[in-house]
Amino acid sequence: MRQLSDIASVIRSKNAGPYALTFDILFKTQADFERAVGRALINPDLIARLYGLSPQDVLSIIAFPPAHAIKATIRRPLPSGAVGDTDIYGAQQHAPLLSLPLDPDWP
Repeated sequence: MRQLSDIASVIRSKNAGPYALTFDILFKTQADFERAVGRALINPDLIARLYGLSPQDVLSIIAFPPAHAIKATIRRPLPSGAVGDTDIYGAQQHAPLLSLPLDPDWP
């Protein structure tokens, strides 16, 4: 079964301020980007499930057609740099997206 990492050239996470993390997914082709947007592949329920959050903690999901990209932003479980925060820069949080399975009918 194909995974998100098979159709994306970049999947990354980063700090979006002290209280938010953002995930960027840049698709290799316009067709895969359009398919992902059309099928709502990246949606609040999915992001909440992958990161153990409530859907209300998914602050935004934005498609950016010029870059064939989707950006999802979540509320950080702990503020950046707080006691217990394990990734102050948010750069290691994208791993659950890498192996996200695609529908069997994805070309």
